[in-house]
Amino acid sequence: MSESSIGVSQLQSNIEQKVIRILLIEDDVAEARLIKEILHNFNLNQFSLTHVTRLQNGLNQLKQEHFDLILLDLTLPDSQGLASVELIVQNFAHLPIVVLTNTNDNQQAIEAVRQGAQDYLVKRKINIDVLVRSIQYAIERQKASDLLRETNENLMNQIQQKTAELMKAKEINHFQSELVSMFSHDFRSPLTTVLSCAELLQNKGDRLNEEKKVYLFQMLRNASKNMVQLLDEVLLVGQTDADTFRCNLTPLNLELFCLELLEQLQFNADKKQIQIVFDVQGKIKQSAWDEGLLRHILGNLLANAIKYSPNGKQVKFDLIPQSQVMVFRIQDWGIGIPETYYQNLFQPFHRASNVGRIPGTGLGLAIVKSCVETHKGQIQIDSQVNEGTTVTVTLPLL
Repeated sequence: MSESSIGVSQLQSNIEQKVIRILLIEDDVAEARLIKEILHNFNLNQFSLTHVTRLQNGLNQLKQEHFDLILLDLTLPDSQGLASVELIVQNFAHLPIVVLTNTNDNQQAIEAVRQGAQDYLVKRKINIDVLVRSIQYAIERQKASDLLRETNENLMNQIQQKTAELMKAKEINHFQSELVSMFSHDFRSPLTTVLSCAELLQNKGDRLNEEKKVYLFQMLRNASKNMVQLLDEVLLVGQTDADTFRCNLTPLNLELFCLELLEQLQFNADKKQIQIVFDVQGKIKQSAWDEGLLRHILGNLLANAIKYSPNGKQVKFDLIPQSQVMVFRIQDWGIGIPETYYQNLFQPFHRASNVGRIPGTGLGLAIVKSCVETHKGQIQIDSQVNEGTTVTVTLPLL
């Protein structure tokens, strides 16, 4: 047996037994016939060859059929040189390409390999061993390249996932730090009030008149209420951060709900001589709402409007029914929000620089935004310092 026959036999045993589908893009009919004959002599059943003479025909064929490899001539009627390789790689990056060149353009063939081709052959030097070996190696190199690319993509995904986890851990650490700071600051005042009142009642209760006792008990109740509210807000922010918020819809008389909410806030408004003007601008359709989410949204926004308004000002609360949504608009003429704070508007524990000694935790707007998003709605805030703030919440009618 000749050396050439041994080489072909070894190649036959190395190539998988499935039929290898090859697309030959070659305008020289004689060259195409030679390649067909070589593959026919090797093993006709091993290869299935489709021949086209133009690049565009080849691209159309690739869109319609599956191929394992492309044999590509670099001098075609409708495409010249590396442009052919570039176009195929852009559209069919998973397919191995073997470039066919003339004897005088080896440099161009090497550049084609750099741009994505797997191998190149000089037409006048093609024989059985060279062609079949090149087909085999091109397919195997493409598999290795695809595996490497997939491995790199998986590695990048893992890096991004780990980076996201680290960033999340950093956010949690920052949240915990802010939480400790807030507790140490905002709990100190009501706790001091509770301790002072309890001490007075315990040590001097028999010497206090009824009016003084009622006053101390009221202070105890208010301080306790403030601490409970603070705990509720912290727990609520924890729920939103853990993505455990759910929207549970039930039929609700929306106008009556808003009136009851305003009644609860009237005491704080009266202390500052603030008038709340409630206006329903149209007929409200029967719809379902999550009462808890709605209470957090409107309660926080109305409380903020009252808290950050000077004494004697007005707060407007408009209910605006529309065909598919309900618009809630709350407007005040208070201290406003500095433009530099907008980027942190909905971040927990962030408060604007102009709040001064007005008490607050910086959790309200973070809670509001999470509740609005859970209710599939949107929130918009327009504000100017010393002129006031308008908050518009749009929620879908469900």
